[in-house]
Amino acid sequence: MMKSSSRIFSDLDVEAHPDYPLGADTWFGIGGTADMLLRPRTVDALGTLIRRCHENEVPLRIFGNGANLLVADEGVDGIVVHLSNDVFKHVSYNVDGAVELARAMAGADMAKTLNETVRRGLAGLQQMAGIPASIGGAIRMNAGGAFGSIGDAVHSVGCLNNRGELVVYPAEQLLMGYRQTNIPHDFILWATFHLEPDNPTTLRERVLEIFQYKKSSQPLADSSAGCVFKNPTDPDDPSGETRISAGALIDRTGLKGRSVGGAEVSTLHGNFLLVQPGATATDLLTLMEEVRTSVHADQGVLLHNEVVVWRRS
Repeated sequence: MMKSSSRIFSDLDVEAHPDYPLGADTWFGIGGTADMLLRPRTVDALGTLIRRCHENEVPLRIFGNGANLLVADEGVDGIVVHLSNDVFKHVSYNVDGAVELARAMAGADMAKTLNETVRRGLAGLQQMAGIPASIGGAIRMNAGGAFGSIGDAVHSVGCLNNRGELVVYPAEQLLMGYRQTNIPHDFILWATFHLEPDNPTTLRERVLEIFQYKKSSQPLADSSAGCVFKNPTDPDDPSGETRISAGALIDRTGLKGRSVGGAEVSTLHGNFLLVQPGATATDLLTLMEEVRTSVHADQGVLLHNEVVVWRRS
């Protein structure tokens, strides 16, 4: 694949890494390699790369910061793009002259962006405290938690379509649901957020409160990727709007502490799966399936992945 695909990017302004150890860059720290990892240096290079991959039917994936990703041990084929160049990490404030609008490129770090908005006295993203993500990855899955989601603050999202052309989706065209959006299979380039001026000290205190809550209820210091399963809908609620805690279901099934190889269900929070030294992605995938099967048999509820799994196509 590497020789045949090199013609797709050989004339582009990109940094190329064949046989890149991608799994090591995820929060789990396990899994295989990417046949080719590219770091574009310009938006034009990214757009051309997207178009050429589409035209040549070469698989293309965008890697954020690896916080919600498990790479299978056999690795992934095609091309993986990492938006690590500064041009893809920039955050602009006072967009279009509006003090309440901020635009963050897809590669920007969620935590750093949140901290800067707090420093500037801009409220709207504090619900994202303690949620590791790139902006693009957070938008794609509408990341969030008990305090809200990133979609709560979205003003618009800019994407590159399969032809490498910019398409902008205003908030009124977006459905930001529970861990999902209706954004087509375009490549998220940036997101603009609607923020409100507020007292920086008050905002900082609120962010610290959320951090303390998460620290007391989640194994933040361990090797994991946060919640592995989505909270399922309550089968007793015909509206489908009520959700049950996946962690509580796993706990009631008696799975805390269950392990497969080097993968283990956290004893603090059942929806966190931890990896120990020597663990493999296969260990974790096997444990995930055991948890899913056991909860379904014991509680009658089928769990669906929140963590994204990459395999060869």
